[in-house]
Amino acid sequence: MNKQDLINEIAENLPSVPKSKIASAVTTIFAIISEALSQGDRVTLSGFGTFYVGERQKKKGTNPRTKEPIIIPASVVPKFRPAAELKKAVK
Repeated sequence: MNKQDLINEIAENLPSVPKSKIASAVTTIFAIISEALSQGDRVTLSGFGTFYVGERQKKKGTNPRTKEPIIIPASVVPKFRPAAELKKAVK
């Protein structure tokens, strides 16, 4: 499912709401989550999961073209930890 599929699914469940407003709401939600993560905050959606920022250590790697060893720099990446309810629903 991609973003447009999500918007279409919501529109089917809420026929009285225009699809353009649903698309705007979904885009706004993603922007708010992205902004919170960029500030280092956690976003917890009860029953769904938690978005948070994790740090990756620098490590040694290999350039696939030249086969030479390289150092992959440390980085900050978004991560997601699913809630127990979501894990249970997927099983």
